[in-house]
Amino acid sequence: MTREELILPENLVSSRPALMNEAPMHYCPGCSHGMVHKIIAEVIEEMQLEERTIGVCPVGCAVFAYRYLDIDWQEAAHGRAPAVATALKRLWSDRLVFTYQGDGDLACIGTCETIHALNRGEKITIIFINNAIYGMTGGQMAPTTLVGMKTATCPYGRDVELHGYPLNITDLAVNLEGTAFVSRQSVHTVAAARKAKRAIRQAFENSMNGIGSNLVEIVSTCSSGWKTDPAKANEWMEENMFKHYKLGDLKTV
Repeated sequence: MTREELILPENLVSSRPALMNEAPMHYCPGCSHGMVHKIIAEVIEEMQLEERTIGVCPVGCAVFAYRYLDIDWQEAAHGRAPAVATALKRLWSDRLVFTYQGDGDLACIGTCETIHALNRGEKITIIFINNAIYGMTGGQMAPTTLVGMKTATCPYGRDVELHGYPLNITDLAVNLEGTAFVSRQSVHTVAAARKAKRAIRQAFENSMNGIGSNLVEIVSTCSSGWKTDPAKANEWMEENMFKHYKLGDLKTV
């Protein structure tokens, strides 16, 4: 097959969404962030909300998300993204407003902001990247670190007596009266990525239709923090993370 035949539209399997800037990503090889960024860009394009979307960046690995998606962005202080998103959505109710946060930002420093924004039923979407570790700052234990999982700050594994249990904030969100849609997905396979895309699309549609608050967790890998290669990281996630963080739509209205 010639090069010209390979690039014909009917032979195209995947392409860079128009909303993704041609900027080299700073994420580690095998990181889940790149795929989630791509999915978000595709959904925004399909919903034709390019000029009406505001994303809120966290402090963490995704702090530079504004470099990669060509939409309006607002930086938030550590953990405060849901509070910033609340203000943005209340000021511009016709906008799609979403936060993009890791587990340290959302489930530790920002636990209060996350829980109360969801409970108030703010018409926003929170996208939660859960890799069970602090990836950007050196691989420390996070609220979501599994029992027995080794990190830089619990080198012998998370000990319940010393560190407590993993915080399953998505399961908590199911029981909040303000939440309309709560889903936990992953992007480790093509099929999983398609389910994640459907979940994000549903959450965005709810936000634009004024239907409660919406949370989509993406169970993810961190090859660097887990001290392994991308393939083994996916295997470890399937064997360990999915047992505690079960995939699927947890709440719909």
